[in-house]
Amino acid sequence: MRLASIVHNGEEKLGLRIDDSYVLVEHLNREFSMGWPLDMLMLLLSGRLEELNAWFRDIGKNQIIEKGLDPILEKSAQCSPLYRYPGKIWGIGLNYVAHAEDLSAKAPTGIPGSFMKPATAIIGPGDTIRVPKQSHETTAEAELGVVIGKTCKNVPQENWLDVIAGFTTIIDMTAVDILQQNTRYLTLSKSFDTFFSFGPELVTPDEVDEVMTLKVATWINGEKHAENTVSNMTFPPDFLVAFHSEVMTLEPGDIISTGTPGGVQIHQGDVVECRIEGFKTLINPVHDEKQGEAP
Repeated sequence: MRLASIVHNGEEKLGLRIDDSYVLVEHLNREFSMGWPLDMLMLLLSGRLEELNAWFRDIGKNQIIEKGLDPILEKSAQCSPLYRYPGKIWGIGLNYVAHAEDLSAKAPTGIPGSFMKPATAIIGPGDTIRVPKQSHETTAEAELGVVIGKTCKNVPQENWLDVIAGFTTIIDMTAVDILQQNTRYLTLSKSFDTFFSFGPELVTPDEVDEVMTLKVATWINGEKHAENTVSNMTFPPDFLVAFHSEVMTLEPGDIISTGTPGGVQIHQGDVVECRIEGFKTLINPVHDEKQGEAP
């Protein structure tokens, strides 16, 4: 199942993808006398994602198609962030050895190079990434995102799929020149507004045949800048979920952004993409605040 937050009549509403269209969950509730939560985060917090997915896969998809419920074509749908207020956002630094080598940095060993980001950094598909006035070297980094679906602690690595809601595409940003001044500025360099693009779709685990074979790529202005396969991560997703659950209780809606195959410096007018095989592409334009207000 693939879910998105769709802007409809000025509101962000939960939509379920059917082939090349979305159907709003509120329309499902009305037509089938259901009571599914109407936004993404509430669905995760309710613990009913698996129930919705089971209904959809069993009979729901066919019933929706038969009813022809007010589809919103994918190509005309305006997607927002999956949701805006996760409890925690974890980022993982230098998780591909090749990326660390590109930066002449030593990849972490033993434990991942984890950092946290604020919810205020979140933007969605098509929203503008803003290079802040304080930075003259900001990079954009495509990443695979893991969304937690259940409250959990001390998750065995082999059971990690039992506690996740699914996967998504992410573009993370770093004010590299600020970070280079002092490694203690990592949180600051990662936390500017618009520095975390999130969406457009949540892809449930049953839609992904093998996570480790997924290819993650950073694109800029229509050209591929960097690409790598999840299997080449130092700390793969199963380890990251288990490890962070040992540090703290993970809760529905928490996000782990698993690291980038390579970041690219962004400038005024650029267009950045996160492309992951089998996922809807995440695309964001860039505005440099040193050039004045965005149009």
